[in-house]
Amino acid sequence: MSAPIHDNAAAQLEQSDGTIHLAVVEQRHFKGPIVLAAVVALLAALFGLSPRDGTSSFRLGDPSQALALADVGVPTAVTSWLVWAVLVVLTLVAFWLAWSYRRQPLWLTIAFSILGVFAFLVWAGADGLVPVPSLLFGAVSLSVPLVFGALGGVIGERVGVVNVAIEGQLLLGAFSAALLSSITGNPFIGLIGAMIGGVLVSFVLAAFAIKYLVDQVIVGVVLNVLVTGLTGFLYGALLAPNENQLNRPERFTRLQIPGLSEIPVIGPVLFNQTFIVYLMFITVALVAWGLYRTRWGLRLRAVGEHPQAADTVGIKVNASRFWNVSLAGAIAGIGGAYFTLVSVPQFGKDMTAGLGFIALAAVIFGRWDPIRATLAALLFGFATNLQNLLTVLKTPIPSEFMLMLPYVVTILAVAGFAGQIRGPAAAGKPYIKG
Repeated sequence: MSAPIHDNAAAQLEQSDGTIHLAVVEQRHFKGPIVLAAVVALLAALFGLSPRDGTSSFRLGDPSQALALADVGVPTAVTSWLVWAVLVVLTLVAFWLAWSYRRQPLWLTIAFSILGVFAFLVWAGADGLVPVPSLLFGAVSLSVPLVFGALGGVIGERVGVVNVAIEGQLLLGAFSAALLSSITGNPFIGLIGAMIGGVLVSFVLAAFAIKYLVDQVIVGVVLNVLVTGLTGFLYGALLAPNENQLNRPERFTRLQIPGLSEIPVIGPVLFNQTFIVYLMFITVALVAWGLYRTRWGLRLRAVGEHPQAADTVGIKVNASRFWNVSLAGAIAGIGGAYFTLVSVPQFGKDMTAGLGFIALAAVIFGRWDPIRATLAALLFGFATNLQNLLTVLKTPIPSEFMLMLPYVVTILAVAGFAGQIRGPAAAGKPYIKG
């Protein structure tokens, strides 16, 4: 006989008569509520120790838009504390859910994040102007490489291969895009070259990790160092002496969607972007749909969770891993193309600046889910862009602190939370048939 299985865990107990009982092992998950409580405490200390008064103004649209909205002003101190009180209520709800053996829902995390950012911006914008569309536009722009890198990481780890080489895929993608776009004068050729560059890195990762059973983390780290040195050498020997011919890539221009780009606040952010940003929207939707709604996604997840069982039903485990890791590299390579085909007019040494590791942290924060990983990448991009606004608003917080924030979050994700979040069961484990 067996007891009802709770949402959290269960354990088998063998009795003296030989019967097996399934005992419920209930666990309360307080990690999320504790994080929310820490944020609430930090905001309270910020508002209390460094009070700011006056009026915080928010610009919700461009005055040149057909549907332009007027600026909205709110009293700084009162609004900050009112929103903080709502955050306290949400934190208490999170603790109640944890005490009741329920997991913290995604909507609560999103609502808390939005309100927390709003409270902080109200405090920071005392007697100043917060341009919301510009802030969001910059956050999306900075998040594009992270999103593509995170999607590549999700696919790789879901199929059972830990993709630490995202940094190398981004960097070689940026180099290939700059070189081919400069030679051909066509940004689409550069984009294809970036995908090929990402596939080359993932090909080496897959060959050593799947065929020769080398530790996947070590291979990823070595590949990052190798690509960094290789692109640095080629930049000095090839691109720098021939900069006008080989390092002047033709870039993508913005494609404004008529009508939709006039929507206040979100119109310029979502519908006045470059081809790569629109491709990002499509890729996120396709990966999220394909991972959970298609035969490809079912096979991919089966290989990453239980390769032996997948093998018994006829799935070629190692071949599936190889091709899906290559697909992950192509997607990450598109993120590298954004650096040289949209953001910066030419390739520079080490221009990815460790963003591949932040993308890996977004994978972990997102619990190996494409939508959650995308939201985590957007959060990192927003935190990076926020430091520019803090400088303009002349807040007491040094802008360098906000510049550090994405990297601090990366350390917490990899060192603090990775062991408490269960990833794909077979991730990092080579499969030997038989």
